[in-house]
Formats: sequence, structure tokens, C-alpha cells
Amino acid sequence: MSPKVSDHILERLRAWDVRYVFGYPGDGINGLVAAWGRADNNPVFVQARHEEMAAFEAVGYAKFSGRTAVCAATSGPGAIHLLNGLYDAKLDHVPVVAIVGQTNRSAMGGSYQQEVDLLSLFKDVAAEYCQMVTVPEQLPNVLDRALRTATARRTVTAVIVPADVQELDYSPPEHAFKMVPSSLGSPRWTVVPEDGELRRAADVLNSGRKVAMLIGQGARHAREQVQQTAELLGAGVAKALLGKDALPDTLPYVTGAIGLLGTRPSYELMRDCDTLLTIGSSFPYTQFLPEFGQARAVQIDLDPFMVGLRYPYEVNLVGDAARTLDALLPLLARKEDRDWQRTVCDNTERWWDVMERRARVGADPINPEYAIHTLDHLLPDDAMVTADSGSAANWYARHLRFRAGMRGSLSGTLATMGPGVPYAIGAKFAHPDRPAIALVGDGAMQMNGLAELITIAKYWQHWDDPRLVVAVLNNRDLNQVTWELRAMEGSPSFLPSQELPDVDYAGFARSLGLGAERADAPEDVQDGWQRALAADRPFVLELRTDPAVPPIPPHATWDQIQAAATSVLRGDADRAAMVRQGFKAKLQEFLPSFGGRHGRH
Repeated sequence: MSPKVSDHILERLRAWDVRYVFGYPGDGINGLVAAWGRADNNPVFVQARHEEMAAFEAVGYAKFSGRTAVCAATSGPGAIHLLNGLYDAKLDHVPVVAIVGQTNRSAMGGSYQQEVDLLSLFKDVAAEYCQMVTVPEQLPNVLDRALRTATARRTVTAVIVPADVQELDYSPPEHAFKMVPSSLGSPRWTVVPEDGELRRAADVLNSGRKVAMLIGQGARHAREQVQQTAELLGAGVAKALLGKDALPDTLPYVTGAIGLLGTRPSYELMRDCDTLLTIGSSFPYTQFLPEFGQARAVQIDLDPFMVGLRYPYEVNLVGDAARTLDALLPLLARKEDRDWQRTVCDNTERWWDVMERRARVGADPINPEYAIHTLDHLLPDDAMVTADSGSAANWYARHLRFRAGMRGSLSGTLATMGPGVPYAIGAKFAHPDRPAIALVGDGAMQMNGLAELITIAKYWQHWDDPRLVVAVLNNRDLNQVTWELRAMEGSPSFLPSQELPDVDYAGFARSLGLGAERADAPEDVQDGWQRALAADRPFVLELRTDPAVPPIPPHATWDQIQAAATSVLRGDADRAAMVRQGFKAKLQEFLPSFGGRHGRH
């Protein structure tokens, strides 16, 4: 039997060393599904519960593997479902290729069932490359360019294949007029700025007395060079959330996350510096960067489209972070005055002491800060950690100190709900020999995490290390938005929109054959984590946490705390607990440090 277009799609994916395709079937890709049967499921089709989850799993796989990921969906509703996950990939600069079906060519334009103008639908999310294959000879060029563009531009591309085209006999492009042959492979290249630009940057950095560095995911492969630069310049280093694993938190001058979910020492680092060096980050929140005119600034980024954003940088260096720093380091003068860096280190040490005390503030029943702070001491050296959007992201950002070798990610720029569990699934396919941990709020868990436990149950026995821990912070509240209502709108919690039904997450996990238990009190937390991390199968740890513990931003003042309290007193259902928790948590920043562990406050 002659190979069909669908057979050649899979053959071409194998030639590109694509190992997994995350998707969900439907009649718009029946030809492709049939080809998978003929190809002995190579590349492996990973079946999610929903196309959006397939896209998130592809994003997680790409983030944790460093490879270009592929997802697939049927026409119409299936293609539409992919969009949120694909936008997550686009905004976080992650290479993902979407292969989607379409109605037969003969039905196009006829208002046929499930007919959607997919070229228009994907025009924005796959702006760099989105094409529909209408004849077999077109296929290799379109698929190759989609994969190559996604890889080179670190973005989303889309290939649309009508159902009848999938069933056609494949014939390659000929050596003829208006035929476009193609070839495999993505070339590797290194971009380094010109010498004159490097000298200008060095002059700025050498003239500063109080150097702050901000690094993002683009600095992850330049860890050694970033560390050398920080130590040479006597700098403090803050990290955008997508760069949380770019440099170990065990280095004393690493201040942790920056921004609304960030740390106080990161806020102070930017507030007080006179020089800023940004590496591999498009951190969007200008208000957390130094005041305009306060600091001279240099940026390093591989993408010329992303330099000069957010801040009036004096020098913009376009280049690979590691190679650019290799060329810049010999031009930098070691700063002998270490007072600035000592201040940064002292502020950071004090912050971790505050985190310890805030974690031990009593709550009803469990302080969520304590739930995640406890994990900090138990994380395996090779852990892969994901966090969902919401208050869980606050605790991920502030309470987990990553050591060298650990990996972590969340939805950085889109900040969408729902990727925590599917990211962890993608991470496990990227590294089946490493443990994964997903930190998820009960809102995100109800939105789609529960269904993806079924995906975990389906595949976990294929992983060398079976550990995938899903920690559910069950507070029966859409907590982050509740606090935003209080702090930003001055409004009390609106229960019809914010209150969540209580769900037996652990019981549902057990019904699928997964490990599970529920922690109802602080004394259950550490043992629960230890059992989850030692389990012989994926594990759901349900943590009954207190919704009245506020995710206080690092720059919060007493006036803002009072504003939130005032809104609560105007009618919030849990007003007494909220006021008590907010003031107790903020108080920890003003108490003197006595060393060692602290009791409850």
C-alpha cells in the first residue's frame, strides 16, 4: 500500500526526532490516527483529557526538556481548545508546533459541520508560521518550516491538514517549477555583540557602585557566567519567576523572585541600586524596576525584538547569554568595596528568617505558607516543580529555595489557571527518571487538574521514577482573586463568585489507583510530604489550608494592609480571621531575629 500523507507526517516527525505528540483524537484527524496505528505509535501519542491540557503538556515538555514540542487536535472545537495552551507557549517563548485537522477541501466555505476558519483562528498565536496543506507535495516544506521556525524563534507554529488530504497518497515535491523541496534540521548558531558594544556595557557596569542583576529563563544555560559576573561586580541577583531555576537560591546574594509575587530583598535591591544588568528576561512590571534616572542599565537578550523594553537601558546587547558574558567578563573590573553586596546578603538572610516565622504563624487549620515552606527542606535534589496560577504561585515563588540541578516553571506571562498538573505530566515525559511536584490551588484543580489525574493514572507505569506529587491547597476559595478584590478594589469577598465547593481530592485520586492522603492539621504536613515523596506511584497530597492567610506583596505598607482590612470590615465573610492573619504575617518583617526556629505567633 502506498504511504499516505498522514503516514508521511509521522515519518517526518520521526526524522525530526519528535518523540511525543500530546493530543486528543477526533474525526478531523482520523487519517492521522489511523497512521499512528500503522506506525506502531511512533512517535508516542499521549492522550490528554482535553485539547487545552494537551497543549499545556506540550508546553511543560518543551520547558523541561529544552526540545520543541508537538500537539495535535481535530478540526473545529478541538483546534479551538488548543488556543489557551498555545498562547501560554507563545507568551513564555516556548517552541510548540500544533498539527490540526480541517474539514474536507470540498466542504470549505460551505458552512459545514465543525468548519472554522483555522487560518484566521491561529493567525495571532502562530503569527510566525501558520499554513494549510492542500496537496501532498506541499507537506515536507510546510512541516519542516513549522518545526524549524518554532525552534529558531522559540514560538508557536501551526500546520493545518484537511481530513481528505490526510488520506491522499503521498508524493514528494519534484525538481520542477513551483515545487518547494525541503530539508531536515535546525542549524545552531551563536550570537555575540560587537566589541564596541561590549566595551560600552563594561564602562556602565564598572562605573556603578551598587549593581543589581535581574535574570530570567534566558540566563538558565549561562549559570556559571552569571555567577562569575555577580561575584566580580559585587552584585545582588533577583530572578524573574520563569528564571527561578536559573541560579541557585543557596547563593547568599541571590534575593529570589521579583515582582508582585516576589521577595522583599528583591524589591529593596531594585529600589536602592545605581546600576542594573538584565540578562535573558522580559520581566514586564516596570514598577518593580529602579526609578527612571536612578540607575544606568544594560540588557542582554538573544532576541533583538525583546531588548530595550520595560526600562531605559543605556546599552542593549543582542546575543547568547553565556557567550556574551564570556566576552564581557574580561572587560569588567572587580569591585573591591563589598558593602553593597553584604547589605544584599543581610537583607536576604533576614527575609528567609521572616519566611520561616510567617510559615509558623498559626492558622485554621493549616497555614499555606507552612505547607509549602515545609516542602523546601524535603525537595529532592533533582526535583521538577510546577506551580499553578493563584496564591499557590506566591508560596512557590517565596518559600522554595532551589538548589543547583532543580527545575521549576509556571505560566509566566499569560498567568493562566490550569497548567500546574499538565506541566508536571509534560515534565515527566521529558525526564521520566526524575520526581515531579505540582503545587495547585483547589480552583485550578477543579478547573482541570482532577481530569488530568486520569492521564497520570494512564501513563505513570511507563515512567522510570513513578513519583509525581500533586499538592492541592484546599481552602474552598478562589483565593488570589479574593485578595485582589480586597486590596485593589477595596471590596469584600463576593461569595457567589469566590467560594468553591469542597471536593474529596484524595478520595478521587485513590479511586484511580493513585496514592493519596489529606492533611487536616499542621502536624500532618511534614509526614504527608515525606510519604508522598517516598511513594511507589503518583500521589495527591490534599492540604486543608486557611483562606485568611494573605499573599502580601513585597512592597506592602501598613496603609495597604489597613485598606484590605477596611474592605473586610465592610462585610467580608471571614473578616476577623483575615485581619488577624494579615497583621500577624506583616508583623514578622518587623520582629528582631533571635536565630534558630521560632514558635507560633
